[in-house]
Amino acid sequence: MGNSYGGRDSDLTYSADETSATRTKIKPTVIASSESWMEGEALRQLVHTANLPGMKRAVGLPDLHPGKGIPIGAAFLSSDLIYPHLVGNDIGCGMGLWQTDIITAKFKLDKSVKRLSGFEDPYAQDVGGEAVAAELSTYDLPADLWPYALGTIGSGNHFAEFQAVAEVVDTPLFEAAGLDKTKLSLLVHSGSRGLGQSILEAHVRTYKGGGLRDKTDAFDAYIKRHDQAVLWAEVNRRVIATRFMTALRTDGPRLLDVCHNSVSPHKGGWLHRKGAAPSDKGLVVIPGSRGTLSYLVRPRRDVMDLSLCSLAHGAGRKWKRSDVKGRLSKRYSVSDLTRTPLGGRVICEDKALMFEEAPEAYKDVSVVISDLQDFGLIDVIATLKPVITYKTRRR
Repeated sequence: MGNSYGGRDSDLTYSADETSATRTKIKPTVIASSESWMEGEALRQLVHTANLPGMKRAVGLPDLHPGKGIPIGAAFLSSDLIYPHLVGNDIGCGMGLWQTDIITAKFKLDKSVKRLSGFEDPYAQDVGGEAVAAELSTYDLPADLWPYALGTIGSGNHFAEFQAVAEVVDTPLFEAAGLDKTKLSLLVHSGSRGLGQSILEAHVRTYKGGGLRDKTDAFDAYIKRHDQAVLWAEVNRRVIATRFMTALRTDGPRLLDVCHNSVSPHKGGWLHRKGAAPSDKGLVVIPGSRGTLSYLVRPRRDVMDLSLCSLAHGAGRKWKRSDVKGRLSKRYSVSDLTRTPLGGRVICEDKALMFEEAPEAYKDVSVVISDLQDFGLIDVIATLKPVITYKTRRR
């Protein structure tokens, strides 16, 4: 196991055995080494959230960073209560990975950048009609469930990214995953768009930040809408992938899809993941930023209890969005930011977002991966290099 993070907050602990629900104060487990950069506010939010009524355990992952009152990059286990605000407004947000048939060595970068546009519009002209209904019906979802946003990425840290294989670390696992080192893959990061936002807003209007006790009508109503949003988000990622591959005249199978904002049953309680990838659903991609590598990893099943069956879902923010432009605008122009240190291109016509999502705004993903390895949570299968990162082509 790796070294414990050298935090100064006496409310924190870093060992695997601090799991008793009978303690008067829950002490979170932090999966991080002394090399990890952890903001004090994120740790304070972690301790506060860990001690909400009914909470049994809390885990902060190496990408832990402050959110709006609750930390991102964390998992929480409660008893008979759920807290919708811990899941947040982007219910079902996650990442899917597709293997395309585009040969990396023959890829025309400039031509492909020009072809990728129009994804902010509804993916089908007959919104609410047969095309949308067909997609939603794959998961028995109503045809009129948030149809106008289906197939769109959204803002913030969401993206679609064509990636090349940088290095294969474990060849048998890499090949078993269905990847081809000579071809590009497509990583899609998006969620439930305005659907999840509407669900959280409806809860907050009535309950504010309060929890919902299981086996009640309010609980059942939220879980039903939550589960629909999780499925909608998965369909959304699939439609996004189809749109992007069609634009580049390619196709290919989905290799994985994981959700990192959700609440689900777990060992007699309820597991909330806020910016935490599941380690009990197969392989996971952990991206850094548009200027760094992504890591394809295999979770190790023998240590899942330590991390509440959860992993980091990315590098984690280092700087607040409001601070980034002031830090970087004298060093880079918007044009500079369209090209990455790894030779990739960035498509983003929102100038503010271009700065907010700059690689410097994120932690070092290699440290995040190293921490997960040191705690025995993952095996790295391969690294993937961003070739085209798509954010938005319209303000």
